[in-house]
Amino acid sequence: MAVPDKGVHGPLAGVRVVELAGIGPGPFAAMLLADLGADVVRVDRPGGAGLAIDPAYDVTNRNKRSVVVDLKAADGADRVLALVDRADVLIEGYRPGVAERLGVGPEACHARNPGLVYGRMTGWGQEGPLAQRAGHDIAYIALTGTLGMIGSPDQPPAVPANLVGDYAGGSLYLVVGVLAALHHAHATGTGQVVDAAIVDGASHLSAMIHGMVAAGGWQDRRGANLLDGGCPFYGTYETADGQYMAVGALEQQFYDEFIELIGLREIAPARKDLARWGELRDAVTARFKTRTRAEWTAHFEGSDACVAPVLSLREAPHHPHLAARGTFTDHGGITQPAPAPRFSATPASVRTGPARPGADTAEVARGWDVSALLGPDTPSHSGENPHDPTQEGA
Repeated sequence: MAVPDKGVHGPLAGVRVVELAGIGPGPFAAMLLADLGADVVRVDRPGGAGLAIDPAYDVTNRNKRSVVVDLKAADGADRVLALVDRADVLIEGYRPGVAERLGVGPEACHARNPGLVYGRMTGWGQEGPLAQRAGHDIAYIALTGTLGMIGSPDQPPAVPANLVGDYAGGSLYLVVGVLAALHHAHATGTGQVVDAAIVDGASHLSAMIHGMVAAGGWQDRRGANLLDGGCPFYGTYETADGQYMAVGALEQQFYDEFIELIGLREIAPARKDLARWGELRDAVTARFKTRTRAEWTAHFEGSDACVAPVLSLREAPHHPHLAARGTFTDHGGITQPAPAPRFSATPASVRTGPARPGADTAEVARGWDVSALLGPDTPSHSGENPHDPTQEGA
C-alpha cells in the first residue's frame, strides 16, 4: 500500500486500485472506493468508455484518474501488469475467461503481485450454465425472484432502474468483498479473487423475505404482503395534483398517529383485519386525493406518522433535510450524491470530476513509477473488444 498523499481524504487513502474500464456495476464499485479515498486508476481503451453520455457527466468516474491502454496491442498486458505491480486491488467486469485471454487474469496478476485483491464483477458469476451468456440487470434480478416481487399484482413486475441488480446486488457486494479481502491481504500478505455475481448479491438481499416465506409470513406473489405494497398503511398514494405521498406507518403507534392526522379514526380497526384491508386502502386513497402533495407534506410535518412526499431526482437535493445534511453536492456544475457513508476521522469528499479517458497518463506514470504507461499505443480492431458491453458479464 502506498503512503497517502498529503491532503487526500477518506479511510482508504493510500490504497491503489486498478479498474479495467467497463460499464455498470464495475465503475460504480470503483467510484465507491475512490470516494473513500483510494487512488483509483481507470484503464480506458482507445476511444474512451462505453457509456453513451459525454464522459464529462459520468459521475461514476469521479475521484478517479484515467490512462489509456490498448489491451489488444502487443504490449497492452505488460503495461497493465506494470500497474498491477504497484496496486492493492484490481477490478474487472469482463465475461469469464476474457481477462485470462488478454493476459491480465488472476494467475498472471498474482504471479506479479501475490498480495493483490482481484475483484471480478459479472452478472451470472464465473461458472454455471449461464456464465458465458450476455445479460443485463433486469435478467439477473428476474431469475433471482427479486423482480417478480416488485409491483402491483395486476400489472407486470415494476423495473427498479438498475439499482437492485447492478448496484445493490453487484457493486455493493463487490466492494464488501474487496474490503474484506484487502483486510485479509494486509494481515497475511496473500491476495485472492473476489467473485461478485449480481445473481448472488441480489439473491442475498432477499434473505429476510425467504425466511418470512418459510415461516408462512410472506405470500410468494406481488402486492400481497406487508412490505410490497399489499399493505394499505405501507405504500404510495396519489394526491390531488397528480403527485404521490409515501406511507410507512407499520408500527401501531405510528399507525395511530397516521390515522388521526388523515382523519380516518372510524376505520382504524381495519389495520388488524386482513379482510378489511381493501376497505382501508380505498378510504386512504380517497382522502389523499383531497389535497395536493405540498398540502399533505405540510399537514404531516413534524409528526411520527411516517409519511413523506415522493420526490423526483431533481427535487430531492432541495429537500430541507437532505440539504441540511449535504446529502447531495455540486461539483463542476453537476448536482450529484455526496460520498456515503460518513466518517468522523477520515471524511470523504468529491475531490475531482469525472476522469477523462487518458488525461492522467503522465501523472499516473510518475506517481506510480510506471514508465511503461508512456509507450505508444497501437490500437487493434480485430477480435474481442474487452470493453464492449456485449463482451462483458454485467
